[in-house]
Parts: sequence; structure tokens; C-alpha cells
Amino acid sequence: MLHTRLRFLTSLMAAFLVIPVSSFAFDTPLSDTAVRDAYFLGQRRDETMARFLQKYTMSLAPPDSGPHIASITMFTPYAQAVLDSKDRTVGYSAQQAALEHAKHAETVKALIQILFTDTYGAFIPRPAGSGQDANTGLMPRPYDFWKVFQVNFFFKNDPIKPISSSGQPNLLCNEGGCTLTGATLVFEFLAENVPSDTITIQVIPPEGEQVILDFDLASLR
Repeated sequence: MLHTRLRFLTSLMAAFLVIPVSSFAFDTPLSDTAVRDAYFLGQRRDETMARFLQKYTMSLAPPDSGPHIASITMFTPYAQAVLDSKDRTVGYSAQQAALEHAKHAETVKALIQILFTDTYGAFIPRPAGSGQDANTGLMPRPYDFWKVFQVNFFFKNDPIKPISSSGQPNLLCNEGGCTLTGATLVFEFLAENVPSDTITIQVIPPEGEQVILDFDLASLR
């Protein structure tokens, strides 16, 4: 009886050892079934979809000084398929979703939200001798201010290089015009090059403390 139990435990342990790591990680490449599931989830456009997508974002507390790195989002291929479906109008079918998905390489997309604070705001001191609005001494911060932020991605000690990176200003607009409130940085990686594990994201702002965050991709679909 004891030998039988030992053989059972040994077989069970061996089974766990041979399970591929990818079975516990985000899906890539997506199967036809996964693309179909993502399509129907995106078409719901309800709280169920919203709660699902919330798992892909980590929010951070405001700093004592400097800009606020407010959130970091990592969208897997499955999450992007959900978003693609959500944004499509009436008449978009699951078959169309599958055909369009097959046309492009699967990627992982990182979004970093930067917000202004009392110590790092929408206005900066005007250079001496500019001769404009000398009474205030302030000028609007450039819309491309985000270019001075340094962002790095690592798996353990190895850097992960994006295939593209960009940024765009965040604006709050009303009848009186638009006000710059921050920026969104976007980085895209080939999914096959992103480890299905915890990766480290480092954001170094021009002022204030850097942000270092561990993001567990293995817990996401």
C-alpha cells in the first residue's frame, strides 16, 4: 500500500514538472477559440468586460514631489483582442475578428500614464530674456515634455527592447480651450519576445524619484 502511494505521488510530481510554463502564462499565439472568446467579451461593453480589463493595470500613489506616474498597463494579445472588439461598430463579426487578427503579429502593449502635480505642473519658468509675458515669468510646458522621461523594461537583469515607442499629451478641453494635464507613453513588444513571467518596469522622471514596478504577466490571460 505504501509503495502504491509513493508511485502515485511520484507520478503526480512528474506530471507537474512536464506541464509547459506557457500554460500558466498569457496566451500567445491566440487560438481561434481565444480570439472568438475575446470578440464576445469585447462586444459586451459592460461591467464584466471592464472588471476583466482592470486586471491589466496597476495604479500608483502620488509622489511627494515630481510628476505622478499614475498607472502602468500591460495589454496582452488577448486583452488587445477584447479592446479591438469593443471599439468596433455594429456589423463586426467573430469571423471578421479572426481574419483581422491573423493579419498582424501578436504584441504586448505597455501604457504609462503621467499626471502633473503641484510640484511638476503644466507651467514652467520662462527663460530669462524671452521678453514675453514677463509679468508672470511662466510659460506652458511643451506638449512633448514626456520625451525627457526614461523608461526601461527588464526580465531579471536582461533588458527587453520594444519594437516601437511613442507618447501623446493628455488634454482637458472645454469651451475656454484645452489644458495639458499629462501624457501617455506607449511601448509595443513582440509577444514572442516577452517572458511569460514577472517583468520589471523602471520609469526615471526628470524630477522626483524613479518608479520601479514588478508586473506579473503570468497571472494574466
